[in-house]
Amino acid sequence: MTTETLKPALDLTRLKAWLPKYGVYAAILVLIVYNIAFTPNFLTLGNLRIQLIQVAPIVIVALGMALVIGTEGIDLSVGSVMALAAALIPLYLGYGVVGAIAVSLLAGVAVGLVNGLLVARVGLQPIVATLALFVGGRGLALVISGGQLKDVRNDDLVFLGSGDLLGVPVLVWIAAALVLVVAFVVRRTVFGRRLLAIGGNRPAAQLAGVPVQRVLIGVYILCAVLASIAGLLAVARIQSSDASSVGLLIELSAITAVVVGGTPLTGGKVRVLGTVAGALLMQLVVATMIKHNLQPSTTEMVQAVIILVAVYAARERKSR
Repeated sequence: MTTETLKPALDLTRLKAWLPKYGVYAAILVLIVYNIAFTPNFLTLGNLRIQLIQVAPIVIVALGMALVIGTEGIDLSVGSVMALAAALIPLYLGYGVVGAIAVSLLAGVAVGLVNGLLVARVGLQPIVATLALFVGGRGLALVISGGQLKDVRNDDLVFLGSGDLLGVPVLVWIAAALVLVVAFVVRRTVFGRRLLAIGGNRPAAQLAGVPVQRVLIGVYILCAVLASIAGLLAVARIQSSDASSVGLLIELSAITAVVVGGTPLTGGKVRVLGTVAGALLMQLVVATMIKHNLQPSTTEMVQAVIILVAVYAARERKSR
């Protein structure tokens, strides 16, 4: 076989290796260039602010989802956890904003604990264990709220969702801080190394003395707490609590962001920055479609194609 014959094959191999790591950044760059050229007012500060505010809750939930997927799991209950946190905020706001936030976060801890116990101790498949709370969690939130929309009027809480700090929305600052925290946990802590070991090869991790059950429970608790934070921030931003709509289908957006960002569904790796980039990419796709008056069905089809390409690229990389 000649060198000329080998060259296309080598180029294709390099492309397959490059796509999972950097494809999402290239896609973001292409979308930005396209929007600069063809979308009016794309570069305005107002538009940038809107995009960052809209993507921040997805980033927060996706960070927790990335940790779970890193252990070769999945968590379908994150949207219901957001709804549960949103339903609890108005009930306990009379005790102060700190108390209301604490109760919402404790609810996330409780849901994550249940998910973790079902997966780690009972041995249920993650998709089955979390599906139960996907349904039951939102149902509980609706019972707590009485199925009614409730206004939330608290200046301190509203500041978290609508306020600015140094000209940047507080919501974005919180999301950025959580990104740094999760990146530190994954890269610099024993807990992070253990969760990656579990996702890479659980039997080997057990033989190496990794406390698999404790780590899995901790991962699901962290995922649920992050979802609770996203839920209370959603309430703070819209200044109302609606358990029927807060966090609805956000689990799909979070999984998409994680997969598009290069974290394989087979576990063993967590790409934190890639997850953020994946969320930004999907937000840009949706915003671009809306700006150009395309039908929602077209947007969903484009998102589906992006997901398929990302999963295929991850599968190809894993098989080598």
